[in-house]
Amino acid sequence: MTLDIVTIFPAMIEQPLAAGIIGRAIERGTLDVKVRDLRDFTTDRHRVVDDEPYGGGPGMVLKPDPIFRALDAIEAERGRPLTVILTSPQGARFTQAVAQRLSGAEHVVLLCGRYEGFDDRVRERVTEELSIGDYVLTGGELPALVMLDAIARFVPGVVGDEQSVAEDSFSRGLLDFPQYTRPPEIAGAAERPLKVPDVLLSGNHAEIRRWRKREALSRTLTRRPDLLDGAVLDEEEAALLRELKGARDGRD
Repeated sequence: MTLDIVTIFPAMIEQPLAAGIIGRAIERGTLDVKVRDLRDFTTDRHRVVDDEPYGGGPGMVLKPDPIFRALDAIEAERGRPLTVILTSPQGARFTQAVAQRLSGAEHVVLLCGRYEGFDDRVRERVTEELSIGDYVLTGGELPALVMLDAIARFVPGVVGDEQSVAEDSFSRGLLDFPQYTRPPEIAGAAERPLKVPDVLLSGNHAEIRRWRKREALSRTLTRRPDLLDGAVLDEEEAALLRELKGARDGRD
């Protein structure tokens, strides 16, 4: 998969991309990622990328012409088609489903916003606007990294265990079940032992599978019940959910 990130702070992007799963995928060539400094596409000697907004007001606005030149250069080098994503708090919510969809794109360009945002004419060259949440950050570099990481996990060969990607939280509309590892018991607060649930030590794979389904449903029902409206459940999970809801209604 080919990805380009356009930013005025390349160092904020380059260092995280050099580490972990994404860094190894780039080294292997599974991901082809280039970070583009927007200032390289200016024409004045001061490399100015922003200006005061027409009509007055606080802050500065990113100029459209450096963005257009950057997109033209990327297209000339990489070829078409370009899926151009604008990181913006005004965009649609970035979700696991969006990440999976974008992982099928041949080439994704991420434009990192700054200051008061982009000159609105930039949107003429944008495929879609995406937001990682209902809050405002100092710039679009962190959202771009979040999006790249989530998208890349769906690209075959990036994550070694592809089953773990398929079973990720949100992939079916459920939060993940609790996970444990060795030791089976450790001391907790006030010397109260913290134990791994007995079922996980039983070796009974059918019971473990059922326990994990129940715990995932219980956690989702408690923490993110809104997700259950679109969750994909099998018959056993649907029955477990009815059981959990019945138990909760009985306590109310």
